[in-house]
Amino acid sequence: MSQTPSPRRRQKLAELISDDIKRWIATEGLTEGDRLPNEKTLMELYGCAKGTVREALKILEVEGLIALKTGPGGGAILRTPSMEPASRMLRNFLHFRSLDGHQVYQLRRLLEVEMAVSVVGRLNEEALTRLEDNMTACECHQLGEEDQRRQRFLELEFHNLLARACPNPLLAFMCRFLNDMLRDLVVVKKAYLPERKQFDEANHRYHQELVEAFRAEDVERVRRLMDEHMRDAEFHMSALEAEVADQMLISQDALATVADASPLRRLVDPTR
Repeated sequence: MSQTPSPRRRQKLAELISDDIKRWIATEGLTEGDRLPNEKTLMELYGCAKGTVREALKILEVEGLIALKTGPGGGAILRTPSMEPASRMLRNFLHFRSLDGHQVYQLRRLLEVEMAVSVVGRLNEEALTRLEDNMTACECHQLGEEDQRRQRFLELEFHNLLARACPNPLLAFMCRFLNDMLRDLVVVKKAYLPERKQFDEANHRYHQELVEAFRAEDVERVRRLMDEHMRDAEFHMSALEAEVADQMLISQDALATVADASPLRRLVDPTR
């Protein structure tokens, strides 16, 4: 027997108004710093109460599309939203779905290569210098836990620097989003703790050769190097996740032994 589909939630008036304002912004070609009509004008346009207009504006503010300022000269002012709120919401959506490094790299192997090729010839001397400074910072890591975590973040930032030069905003967003996912996995799974000298050296070598290829504007070399880099990174990431999982299993076994000896255990099982 087929199930009756759940009825779609009816949008609130404030949501409909915020959607209409977004369409108007796009149609009029408004940009950062432009102002929306004031509350009184919006109330008259939509025939609604002040509270509804304020709720619609609050929706746009939470989405990062406007800044609400009070006092003389205040009102709703357009701003360019950053990618962080959208990235964070998507990561929250995936947080409870047991995502692992292999699943991230299924996409990253494809997208990073296309992104790298797209920036060939678009990196000026300042951008290339930032990439080289990033590699220099990676060479200075120590053996402490915080240093290892910083090292991993710097390696991901190398790829974010490339994404910022990407002419395709959707491709750039997806690449930076996947880097954020990997950063979250590194923190949650503490994938920076096992000995990873070979991984560090491989990342540094690939980054160095990529910068040389970008300077030479050698498209095919960039394509080949980034493809090899992503496959090598996936291999190391999988190995690190497996090692961390083994360490966590040992820790859980030790924790279980301590728990069995705890008097609190008798609250759950009085026969112990």
